[in-house]
Amino acid sequence: MARATTVIIDPEVEWLVRVYGLSFSPDGRILATGLDDRTARLWRMPGAKPLRILEGHRDWVYGVSFSPDGQLLASGSEDKTIRLWEVASGTPLRVLAGHAGAVESVAFSPDGQILASGTESGFVQLWRTADGAPLCTLEGHTGPVGSVAFSPDGEILASGSRDGTVRLWRAVDGVTLRILEHTGSVHSVAFSPDGQILASGVENGAVRLWRVTSGAPLDILAGHTDAVYSVAFSPDGQALASGSRDNTVRLWQVASGRPLRTLRGHKSSVASVAFSPDGRILASGSRDGTMRLLRL
Repeated sequence: MARATTVIIDPEVEWLVRVYGLSFSPDGRILATGLDDRTARLWRMPGAKPLRILEGHRDWVYGVSFSPDGQLLASGSEDKTIRLWEVASGTPLRVLAGHAGAVESVAFSPDGQILASGTESGFVQLWRTADGAPLCTLEGHTGPVGSVAFSPDGEILASGSRDGTVRLWRAVDGVTLRILEHTGSVHSVAFSPDGQILASGVENGAVRLWRVTSGAPLDILAGHTDAVYSVAFSPDGQALASGSRDNTVRLWQVASGRPLRTLRGHKSSVASVAFSPDGRILASGSRDGTMRLLRL
C-alpha cells in the first residue's frame, strides 16, 4: 500500500506558489523546495511541517541542493545568482554571481568541495564551495542547461540541455568525455546510485537510460504523454521516478524498464521528483502550487 499526502505550499496567498525544485537533506529530516515566490523553503520531515523560509533572491528559485554533509543548501535563481545558506540557522553565507542567464540547476560534488550550476545561457559553471570562487566554465552546449548531476564517485559531471544533448564531462578538468544525442530537449539527468546508469528526461515524453562507461543506450521508458521534467533513482537503484508536463509521476523498474505505477493528483506540470534517502518517501513538486508526499 502507498499513501499520498498533498501539501499546499502557501495557503495564505491567493495565487499559486509554483514548485520548481526539490531536495532532501542527506539524513532525510529536511526537504527543501525552490519556488516562484523568490524563496527557498525548508520543511521538517516526515510530515512536511514548515521549518524556515530563505529570502534573498530577486526572482524565481529553480534548483535547490543540499551539500553532502547537510550543512549547506544551494539555490539557483532566475536572478542569475546562486545563494549558499547555512541550513541550521537559515543564514545566507554568500552569493555566487556572474552567470549570463538564469541558474536552472545546482549540484554539489560528493565530497562537497565543488558546486556545479547549469544556466540558461548554455554554460556549466563550477565553483569552489569553501569560498565561492569560480573554478571553470564548461562550454559546448548550444542551448539552456536545465539539469546537472555528479556521478556518485565524483569523477563525472552530466549536464542535460535543451539543445537535445547530454554531455558527460570529466569533473577534474572539464574535458568532454562523450555526448549523448536525443530527439528533443533534455530537461533532467540523474545517475543511478552505483554510477553505472544515467537517466535522462526528454521533451518527447520519454525517459532514456544510458550506460555511463560507454555511452551506449540501454532502454527507452515510454508512457508519459508530454515532456519529462524530472527523473530520480531510488536509493537502492531498483526504481526510477519521473515527473512530467502531463501532470503525472511514473515509477519504473530499472532492470526491466517495466512501468510499476502511475501517480495522479497534481493539477499541473510536475517539475521535480525526489526520493528520501531511506527510500520510504517520494516527493513531487508541481506548478499547481503543491507538493505531494507518497509514503511507499
